[in-house]
Amino acid sequence: MSPSAIRPGIFWVGVNDRVTDLFEGQWPLPHGVSYNAYLVVGERVALVDGVKAPFGEELLRHIAEVVPPEGIAYLIVNHLEPDHSGALPLLRRVAPGAEILATKAALPLLDALYGIRDRVRAVSDGETLDLGGKCLSFHAIPFVHWPETMATYEETQRILFSCDAFGGFGALDGVLFDDEADLTHYEGEAIRYYANIVGAVSKPVLRAIDKLGDLPIEVIAPSHGVVWRRDPGRVVDLYGRLARMEGEPAVTVLYGSMYDHTREMADAVARGVTGAGVSVRVVDAARVHPSTVLAEVWRRKGLVLGSPTYDTGIFPPVDQVLRLILAKRVLNRVVGLFGSLGWQGGAVRKMADEVAPLGWDLVDKVEFKGAPRRDDLARGEELGRAVAERVRR
Repeated sequence: MSPSAIRPGIFWVGVNDRVTDLFEGQWPLPHGVSYNAYLVVGERVALVDGVKAPFGEELLRHIAEVVPPEGIAYLIVNHLEPDHSGALPLLRRVAPGAEILATKAALPLLDALYGIRDRVRAVSDGETLDLGGKCLSFHAIPFVHWPETMATYEETQRILFSCDAFGGFGALDGVLFDDEADLTHYEGEAIRYYANIVGAVSKPVLRAIDKLGDLPIEVIAPSHGVVWRRDPGRVVDLYGRLARMEGEPAVTVLYGSMYDHTREMADAVARGVTGAGVSVRVVDAARVHPSTVLAEVWRRKGLVLGSPTYDTGIFPPVDQVLRLILAKRVLNRVVGLFGSLGWQGGAVRKMADEVAPLGWDLVDKVEFKGAPRRDDLARGEELGRAVAERVRR
Protein backbone atom coordinates (compact mmCIF):
# COMPACT_ATOMS: atom_id res chain seq x y z
CA MET A 1 0.00 0.00 0.00
CA SER A 2 1.07 3.57 -0.66
CA PRO A 3 1.02 6.31 1.98
CA SER A 4 -2.49 7.53 2.74
CA ALA A 5 -3.71 10.80 4.22
CA ILE A 6 -5.82 10.21 7.32
CA ARG A 7 -6.51 13.88 7.96
CA PRO A 8 -4.71 17.07 6.90
CA GLY A 9 -1.03 16.76 7.78
CA ILE A 10 -1.36 13.20 9.11
CA PHE A 11 -0.41 10.19 7.01
CA TRP A 12 -0.33 6.40 7.30
CA VAL A 13 3.10 5.21 6.12
CA GLY A 14 3.03 1.65 7.44
CA VAL A 15 3.49 -1.71 5.73
CA ASN A 16 1.64 -4.99 5.28
CA ASP A 17 3.37 -8.19 6.33
CA ARG A 18 2.10 -11.19 4.40
CA VAL A 19 5.20 -13.36 4.82
CA THR A 20 5.56 -13.84 8.58
CA ASP A 21 3.93 -17.14 9.52
CA LEU A 22 3.81 -16.70 13.30
CA PHE A 23 3.30 -13.51 15.29
CA GLU A 24 5.52 -13.50 18.37
CA GLY A 25 6.76 -16.88 17.14
CA GLN A 26 3.53 -18.68 18.06
CA TRP A 27 0.30 -17.11 16.76
CA PRO A 28 -0.57 -17.97 13.11
CA LEU A 29 -1.08 -15.15 10.63
CA PRO A 30 -3.22 -16.70 7.86
CA HIS A 31 -4.32 -13.22 6.79
CA GLY A 32 -1.06 -11.41 7.56
CA VAL A 33 -0.72 -8.33 9.78
CA SER A 34 -0.14 -4.63 9.27
CA TYR A 35 2.49 -2.55 11.02
CA ASN A 36 0.97 0.92 11.14
CA ALA A 37 3.28 3.93 11.32
CA TYR A 38 2.10 7.51 11.09
CA LEU A 39 3.64 10.82 10.03
CA VAL A 40 2.46 13.97 11.77
CA VAL A 41 3.56 16.94 9.67
CA GLY A 42 3.60 20.43 11.13
CA GLU A 43 6.46 22.89 11.05
CA ARG A 44 8.38 19.92 12.42
CA VAL A 45 7.74 16.27 11.58
CA ALA A 46 7.14 13.38 13.95
CA LEU A 47 6.94 9.68 13.12
CA VAL A 48 4.60 7.83 15.47
CA ASP A 49 5.30 4.09 15.79
CA GLY A 50 7.39 2.03 13.40
CA VAL A 51 7.65 -1.36 11.74
CA LYS A 52 9.42 -4.68 12.08
CA ALA A 53 13.08 -4.56 11.02
CA PRO A 54 12.78 -6.46 7.68
CA PHE A 55 10.29 -3.83 6.46
CA GLY A 56 12.38 -0.77 7.36
CA GLU A 57 13.34 0.09 3.78
CA GLU A 58 9.70 -0.03 2.70
CA LEU A 59 8.82 2.29 5.58
CA LEU A 60 11.50 4.74 4.40
CA ARG A 61 10.13 4.69 0.86
CA HIS A 62 6.66 5.50 2.16
CA ILE A 63 7.98 8.32 4.32
CA ALA A 64 9.92 9.74 1.37
CA GLU A 65 6.70 10.07 -0.63
CA VAL A 66 5.50 12.56 2.00
CA VAL A 67 8.60 14.25 3.48
CA PRO A 68 12.39 13.75 3.30
CA PRO A 69 13.11 11.06 5.93
CA GLU A 70 16.26 12.84 7.08
CA GLY A 71 14.11 15.78 8.13
CA ILE A 72 12.15 13.88 10.79
CA ALA A 73 12.51 15.73 14.08
CA TYR A 74 10.94 13.21 16.45
CA LEU A 75 10.59 9.44 16.59
CA ILE A 76 7.69 8.65 18.91
CA VAL A 77 8.06 5.18 20.40
CA ASN A 78 4.72 4.15 21.86
CA HIS A 79 5.90 0.59 22.49
CA LEU A 80 9.25 -1.17 22.17
CA GLU A 81 8.19 -4.62 21.06
CA PRO A 82 10.23 -5.24 17.89
CA ASP A 83 7.23 -5.45 15.58
CA HIS A 84 6.86 -1.73 16.39
CA SER A 85 10.45 -0.66 16.96
CA GLY A 86 12.61 -2.93 14.80
CA ALA A 87 13.31 -0.19 12.23
CA LEU A 88 14.65 2.25 14.85
CA PRO A 89 18.37 1.62 14.12
CA LEU A 90 17.76 2.29 10.42
CA LEU A 91 15.70 5.40 11.18
CA ARG A 92 18.40 6.66 13.51
CA ARG A 93 20.99 6.33 10.72
CA VAL A 94 18.79 8.07 8.16
CA ALA A 95 17.60 10.82 10.53
CA PRO A 96 20.48 11.19 13.01
CA GLY A 97 19.12 14.46 14.35
CA ALA A 98 15.75 13.01 15.33
CA GLU A 99 14.99 12.83 19.03
CA ILE A 100 13.45 9.61 20.31
CA LEU A 101 10.56 10.13 22.73
CA ALA A 102 9.23 7.33 24.93
CA THR A 103 8.11 6.69 28.49
CA LYS A 104 10.71 6.54 31.23
CA ALA A 105 10.11 2.80 31.59
CA ALA A 106 11.02 2.31 27.92
CA LEU A 107 14.52 3.78 28.03
CA PRO A 108 16.39 0.81 29.61
CA LEU A 109 14.83 -1.55 27.07
CA LEU A 110 15.65 0.81 24.21
CA ASP A 111 19.28 0.51 25.27
CA ALA A 112 19.03 -3.27 25.79
CA LEU A 113 17.46 -3.93 22.40
CA TYR A 114 19.31 -1.47 20.19
CA GLY A 115 22.07 0.16 22.23
CA ILE A 116 20.46 3.56 21.66
CA ARG A 117 21.15 6.07 24.43
CA ASP A 118 21.80 9.43 22.77
CA ARG A 119 19.12 11.92 21.69
CA VAL A 120 16.58 10.04 23.77
CA ARG A 121 14.11 11.70 26.11
CA ALA A 122 11.48 10.34 28.48
CA VAL A 123 8.12 12.07 28.24
CA SER A 124 5.82 12.32 31.21
CA ASP A 125 2.17 11.34 31.30
CA GLY A 126 0.10 14.17 29.81
CA GLU A 127 3.10 16.05 28.43
CA THR A 128 2.56 17.95 25.17
CA LEU A 129 4.78 18.59 22.17
CA ASP A 130 4.08 21.53 19.85
CA LEU A 131 5.13 20.70 16.30
CA GLY A 132 3.93 24.01 14.91
CA GLY A 133 0.44 23.59 13.53
CA LYS A 134 0.17 20.14 15.12
CA CYS A 135 0.29 19.28 18.83
CA LEU A 136 0.93 15.87 20.36
CA SER A 137 0.22 14.73 23.90
CA PHE A 138 1.44 11.52 25.51
CA HIS A 139 -0.61 9.21 27.69
CA ALA A 140 0.87 6.26 29.58
CA ILE A 141 -1.20 3.07 29.27
CA PRO A 142 1.11 0.61 31.05
CA PHE A 143 0.69 -3.11 30.45
CA VAL A 144 -1.29 -2.65 27.23
CA HIS A 145 0.48 -4.85 26.70
CA TRP A 146 4.01 -4.09 28.02
CA PRO A 147 4.85 -1.92 31.04
CA GLU A 148 6.32 0.92 28.96
CA THR A 149 3.40 1.39 26.56
CA MET A 150 1.87 4.79 25.86
CA ALA A 151 -0.63 6.25 23.40
CA THR A 152 -0.09 9.50 21.50
CA TYR A 153 -2.87 11.99 20.78
CA GLU A 154 -2.85 14.71 18.10
CA GLU A 155 -4.98 17.54 19.38
CA THR A 156 -5.79 19.57 16.23
CA GLN A 157 -7.21 16.58 14.32
CA ARG A 158 -8.33 14.64 17.40
CA ILE A 159 -6.53 11.46 16.40
CA LEU A 160 -5.48 8.84 18.95
CA PHE A 161 -2.47 6.74 17.98
CA SER A 162 -3.45 3.93 20.31
CA CYS A 163 -0.55 1.49 19.89
CA ASP A 164 -1.65 -2.10 20.63
CA ALA A 165 -4.94 -0.96 22.14
CA PHE A 166 -7.81 -1.39 19.66
CA GLY A 167 -5.61 -3.29 17.19
CA GLY A 168 -6.11 -6.52 15.31
CA PHE A 169 -4.48 -9.14 13.13
CA GLY A 170 -4.95 -9.06 9.37
CA ALA A 171 -3.08 -7.24 6.64
CA LEU A 172 -4.91 -4.29 5.08
CA ASP A 173 -6.42 -5.76 1.91
CA GLY A 174 -6.58 -2.62 -0.20
CA VAL A 175 -8.34 -0.68 2.56
CA LEU A 176 -7.22 1.49 5.47
CA PHE A 177 -10.38 2.76 7.16
CA ASP A 178 -13.27 1.06 8.94
CA ASP A 179 -15.80 2.49 6.48
CA GLU A 180 -13.96 0.76 3.61
CA ALA A 181 -13.44 -2.61 5.28
CA ASP A 182 -15.29 -5.88 5.76
CA LEU A 183 -15.70 -5.47 9.49
CA THR A 184 -16.89 -9.04 9.98
CA HIS A 185 -13.39 -10.12 8.93
CA TYR A 186 -11.40 -7.42 10.71
CA GLU A 187 -13.38 -7.60 13.95
CA GLY A 188 -12.88 -11.37 13.95
CA GLU A 189 -9.15 -10.78 13.63
CA ALA A 190 -9.35 -8.16 16.39
CA ILE A 191 -10.97 -10.70 18.71
CA ARG A 192 -8.25 -13.25 17.98
CA TYR A 193 -5.58 -10.56 18.47
CA TYR A 194 -7.12 -9.56 21.78
CA ALA A 195 -7.42 -13.12 23.05
CA ASN A 196 -3.88 -14.06 21.97
CA ILE A 197 -1.91 -10.89 22.68
CA VAL A 198 -3.78 -8.58 25.04
CA GLY A 199 -6.14 -10.85 26.96
CA ALA A 200 -3.89 -11.49 29.95
CA VAL A 201 -3.88 -7.76 30.74
CA SER A 202 -7.62 -7.09 30.62
CA LYS A 203 -7.67 -4.96 33.77
CA PRO A 204 -5.06 -2.52 32.36
CA VAL A 205 -7.09 -2.41 29.15
CA LEU A 206 -10.16 -1.28 31.08
CA ARG A 207 -8.08 1.32 32.92
CA ALA A 208 -6.75 2.58 29.57
CA ILE A 209 -10.26 2.82 28.13
CA ASP A 210 -11.36 4.91 31.12
CA LYS A 211 -8.29 7.14 30.93
CA LEU A 212 -8.36 7.73 27.18
CA GLY A 213 -12.11 8.27 27.28
CA ASP A 214 -11.44 11.77 28.61
CA LEU A 215 -9.95 12.76 25.24
CA PRO A 216 -12.19 14.12 22.44
CA ILE A 217 -11.28 11.36 19.98
CA GLU A 218 -12.57 11.42 16.40
CA VAL A 219 -10.16 8.87 14.86
CA ILE A 220 -8.42 5.85 16.39
CA ALA A 221 -5.24 4.81 14.60
CA PRO A 222 -3.84 1.60 16.15
CA SER A 223 -0.51 -0.06 15.45
CA HIS A 224 -2.18 -3.04 13.77
CA GLY A 225 -5.37 -3.23 11.73
CA VAL A 226 -7.80 -0.71 10.28
CA VAL A 227 -7.97 2.97 11.20
CA TRP A 228 -11.32 3.82 12.78
CA ARG A 229 -12.61 7.13 11.41
CA ARG A 230 -16.34 6.52 10.90
CA ASP A 231 -17.12 4.82 14.21
CA PRO A 232 -14.15 4.70 16.60
CA GLY A 233 -16.52 3.93 19.45
CA ARG A 234 -17.26 0.57 17.85
CA VAL A 235 -13.76 -0.82 18.45
CA VAL A 236 -13.65 0.73 21.93
CA ASP A 237 -16.93 -1.03 22.77
CA LEU A 238 -15.57 -4.29 21.34
CA TYR A 239 -12.41 -4.07 23.44
CA GLY A 240 -14.47 -3.17 26.50
CA ARG A 241 -16.66 -6.26 26.11
CA LEU A 242 -13.61 -8.46 25.58
CA ALA A 243 -11.80 -6.97 28.58
CA ARG A 244 -14.85 -7.48 30.79
CA MET A 245 -15.05 -11.03 29.39
CA GLU A 246 -18.79 -10.74 28.94
CA GLY A 247 -19.07 -13.28 26.14
CA GLU A 248 -21.91 -13.66 23.67
CA PRO A 249 -24.94 -15.65 24.91
CA ALA A 250 -23.71 -18.72 23.07
CA VAL A 251 -21.68 -21.87 23.78
CA THR A 252 -18.34 -23.29 22.68
CA VAL A 253 -17.98 -27.07 22.88
CA LEU A 254 -14.25 -27.80 23.08
CA TYR A 255 -13.22 -31.44 22.99
CA GLY A 256 -10.51 -33.92 22.11
CA SER A 257 -11.04 -37.51 21.08
CA MET A 258 -8.81 -40.51 20.41
CA TYR A 259 -11.30 -43.04 19.02
CA ASP A 260 -14.40 -40.92 18.33
CA HIS A 261 -16.20 -41.75 21.57
CA THR A 262 -15.68 -38.30 23.10
CA ARG A 263 -16.49 -36.76 19.72
CA GLU A 264 -19.85 -38.55 19.74
CA MET A 265 -20.57 -37.06 23.13
CA ALA A 266 -19.52 -33.59 21.91
CA ASP A 267 -22.11 -33.87 19.14
CA ALA A 268 -24.74 -34.86 21.70
CA VAL A 269 -23.86 -31.88 23.88
CA ALA A 270 -24.14 -29.59 20.85
CA ARG A 271 -27.59 -30.98 20.08
CA GLY A 272 -28.65 -30.15 23.61
CA VAL A 273 -27.38 -26.57 23.25
CA THR A 274 -29.19 -25.93 19.98
CA GLY A 275 -32.28 -27.67 21.32
CA ALA A 276 -32.40 -24.98 23.98
CA GLY A 277 -32.33 -22.28 21.30
CA VAL A 278 -28.70 -21.20 21.81
CA SER A 279 -26.04 -21.12 19.11
CA VAL A 280 -22.98 -23.34 19.48
CA ARG A 281 -19.54 -23.80 17.94
CA VAL A 282 -17.90 -27.25 18.23
CA VAL A 283 -14.09 -27.19 18.19
CA ASP A 284 -11.68 -30.15 18.05
CA ALA A 285 -8.69 -29.13 20.19
CA ALA A 286 -6.38 -31.51 18.32
CA ARG A 287 -7.15 -30.03 14.90
CA VAL A 288 -7.72 -26.32 15.49
CA HIS A 289 -4.76 -24.14 16.46
CA PRO A 290 -4.84 -22.89 20.08
CA SER A 291 -4.82 -19.32 18.75
CA THR A 292 -8.23 -19.84 17.17
CA VAL A 293 -9.52 -21.99 20.04
CA LEU A 294 -8.69 -19.25 22.53
CA ALA A 295 -10.57 -16.70 20.43
CA GLU A 296 -13.61 -18.98 20.24
CA VAL A 297 -13.62 -19.41 24.02
CA TRP A 298 -13.31 -15.64 24.46
CA ARG A 299 -16.29 -15.02 22.17
CA ARG A 300 -18.89 -17.00 24.10
CA LYS A 301 -20.19 -17.06 27.64
CA GLY A 302 -20.77 -20.82 27.69
CA LEU A 303 -18.01 -23.43 27.50
CA VAL A 304 -18.34 -27.21 27.59
CA LEU A 305 -15.04 -29.09 27.85
CA GLY A 306 -14.71 -32.74 26.87
CA SER A 307 -11.73 -35.06 27.17
CA PRO A 308 -10.94 -38.75 27.28
CA THR A 309 -8.76 -39.89 30.14
CA TYR A 310 -5.18 -40.12 28.92
CA ASP A 311 -2.43 -41.41 31.24
CA THR A 312 -4.89 -40.87 34.12
CA GLY A 313 -5.24 -37.21 33.15
CA ILE A 314 -6.53 -34.82 30.50
CA PHE A 315 -6.02 -35.57 26.80
CA PRO A 316 -2.95 -33.46 25.87
CA PRO A 317 -4.53 -31.26 23.15
CA VAL A 318 -7.35 -30.31 25.53
CA ASP A 319 -4.91 -29.84 28.38
CA GLN A 320 -2.75 -27.52 26.26
CA VAL A 321 -5.68 -25.24 25.45
CA LEU A 322 -6.98 -25.37 29.01
CA ARG A 323 -3.61 -24.22 30.32
CA LEU A 324 -3.62 -21.37 27.81
CA ILE A 325 -7.10 -20.34 28.98
CA LEU A 326 -5.83 -20.39 32.56
CA ALA A 327 -2.74 -18.36 31.65
CA LYS A 328 -4.91 -15.71 29.99
CA ARG A 329 -7.19 -15.71 33.06
CA VAL A 330 -10.47 -15.99 31.16
CA LEU A 331 -13.27 -15.28 33.64
CA ASN A 332 -17.07 -15.17 33.75
CA ARG A 333 -17.79 -18.46 31.99
CA VAL A 334 -20.62 -20.95 32.44
CA VAL A 335 -18.99 -24.35 32.09
CA GLY A 336 -19.90 -28.01 31.73
CA LEU A 337 -17.51 -30.97 31.69
CA PHE A 338 -17.67 -34.40 30.11
CA GLY A 339 -15.23 -37.20 29.49
CA SER A 340 -14.70 -40.84 28.68
CA LEU A 341 -12.66 -43.48 30.41
CA GLY A 342 -11.40 -46.98 29.81
CA TRP A 343 -9.82 -48.76 32.76
CA GLN A 344 -10.03 -45.76 35.04
CA GLY A 345 -11.07 -42.13 34.95
CA GLY A 346 -9.30 -38.90 35.80
CA ALA A 347 -9.88 -36.42 32.98
CA VAL A 348 -13.14 -34.95 34.25
CA ARG A 349 -11.91 -34.66 37.84
CA LYS A 350 -8.69 -32.99 36.75
CA MET A 351 -10.50 -30.57 34.44
CA ALA A 352 -12.71 -29.60 37.39
CA ASP A 353 -9.61 -29.03 39.52
CA GLU A 354 -8.00 -26.91 36.79
CA VAL A 355 -10.94 -24.56 36.27
CA ALA A 356 -11.81 -24.15 39.95
CA PRO A 357 -9.41 -21.18 40.53
CA LEU A 358 -11.17 -19.20 37.79
CA GLY A 359 -14.44 -19.25 39.71
CA TRP A 360 -16.44 -20.39 36.70
CA ASP A 361 -20.10 -21.38 37.10
CA LEU A 362 -19.82 -25.18 36.86
CA VAL A 363 -23.22 -26.54 35.80
CA ASP A 364 -22.61 -30.30 35.73
CA LYS A 365 -20.19 -33.13 34.88
CA VAL A 366 -20.83 -36.20 32.75
CA GLU A 367 -18.49 -39.18 32.59
CA PHE A 368 -18.98 -42.44 30.71
CA LYS A 369 -17.03 -45.67 30.21
CA GLY A 370 -16.07 -47.00 26.82
CA ALA A 371 -18.37 -46.10 23.93
CA PRO A 372 -21.31 -43.84 24.84
CA ARG A 373 -24.65 -45.68 25.07
CA ARG A 374 -28.01 -44.11 24.40
CA ASP A 375 -28.45 -43.08 28.03
CA ASP A 376 -24.94 -41.55 28.05
CA LEU A 377 -25.75 -39.48 24.97
CA ALA A 378 -29.00 -38.39 26.58
CA ARG A 379 -27.01 -37.17 29.59
CA GLY A 380 -24.74 -35.30 27.17
CA GLU A 381 -27.71 -33.59 25.56
CA GLU A 382 -29.02 -32.65 28.97
CA LEU A 383 -25.62 -31.19 29.89
CA GLY A 384 -25.67 -29.03 26.75
CA ARG A 385 -29.24 -27.95 27.45
CA ALA A 386 -28.42 -27.04 31.05
CA VAL A 387 -25.40 -24.95 30.08
CA ALA A 388 -27.41 -23.20 27.36
CA GLU A 389 -30.24 -22.35 29.73
CA ARG A 390 -27.75 -20.94 32.27
CA VAL A 391 -26.13 -18.85 29.53
CA ARG A 392 -29.49 -17.36 28.56
CA ARG A 393 -30.24 -16.06 32.04
